[in-house]
Amino acid sequence: MLGDSEKIRYSRQIRLFDEGGQEKLKRTTVFIAGAGGLGSVVSIYMAAAGFGKIRIVDCDTVEPSNLNRQILHWSCDVGRMKAESAEETLLGINPDIKVEALRDTIAKESIERLLEGCDLIMDALDNFKTRYLLNKAALKKGIPLIHGAICGFQGQVATIVPGRSACLRCIFPQAAPPRIFPALGSTCGIIGSVQVTEAIKYVIAAGQLLENRLLIWDGLSACMEQLEVKRNPRCQDCSSDPNSKPSGIPENANE
Repeated sequence: MLGDSEKIRYSRQIRLFDEGGQEKLKRTTVFIAGAGGLGSVVSIYMAAAGFGKIRIVDCDTVEPSNLNRQILHWSCDVGRMKAESAEETLLGINPDIKVEALRDTIAKESIERLLEGCDLIMDALDNFKTRYLLNKAALKKGIPLIHGAICGFQGQVATIVPGRSACLRCIFPQAAPPRIFPALGSTCGIIGSVQVTEAIKYVIAAGQLLENRLLIWDGLSACMEQLEVKRNPRCQDCSSDPNSKPSGIPENANE
């Protein structure tokens, strides 16, 4: 149940999806992979929206070159662990939520443990090698994965619901070579905001998710387009279990 202070804090959202919808957000545990540019926007807006528990994972420290886009961290945080800075910022935004900020590496050996108890996975990474680990774990656990990525003025979002949509590997069969890419804070703001909107829609069962669609943002022309994507029957990640069932709305969100 929402307390009186929460009803005031979320009053403008409650006008959109009533107290029942807000309570569903409160009962949702979300996993955020990365506390960088996208992770900053995603986690800040999820904290502000009232997602009840945020588990954010990052093993890096704050560097001066991060500060143009990673708004979880300020100049005074340079040299600190991103997880430590993230926890402080998110609890400062909303002390009513729970934050687990972990100094950990997302790897094959750790992914099961890191995702334990989570209802949603938010992809805020900068490489496909680790994204593919998230994708496989999402499929195995039946947890929706909301993919986001940026490069300079461009960005993209897709929502993967296991058993119901194309998975990340279906959309991107091969990863691009790793590189240091240009990053603009405002692009992170746009893409991260779309990701959070998708997460809210999923939890409260509203609107049409970006399932089997890849949304592409081009900041230089200030336009968005969508590409239809299909499940690959030969996908090495999801074709081995073609009858897997989607998790649907998290069970704890329907109590």
